[in-house]
Amino acid sequence: MSIIVNLDVMLAKRKMSVTELSEKLGITMANVSILKNGKVRAIKFSTLEKICEVLECQPGDILVFQKN
Repeated sequence: MSIIVNLDVMLAKRKMSVTELSEKLGITMANVSILKNGKVRAIKFSTLEKICEVLECQPGDILVFQKN
């Protein structure tokens, strides 16, 4: 079982770059890249809330559960 991170999909839909998102979130580009590439091991709800606010989406648009 795993959680799939679709941040790259949402960024493409919103025509937003990693740089722009990191500036709006107030976190480093490195941390946004880790999220985007699905290499993240944990995420704070406050960060997820900011991402959803900036991208105007729901958590389920970004995080998807997939059974292996």
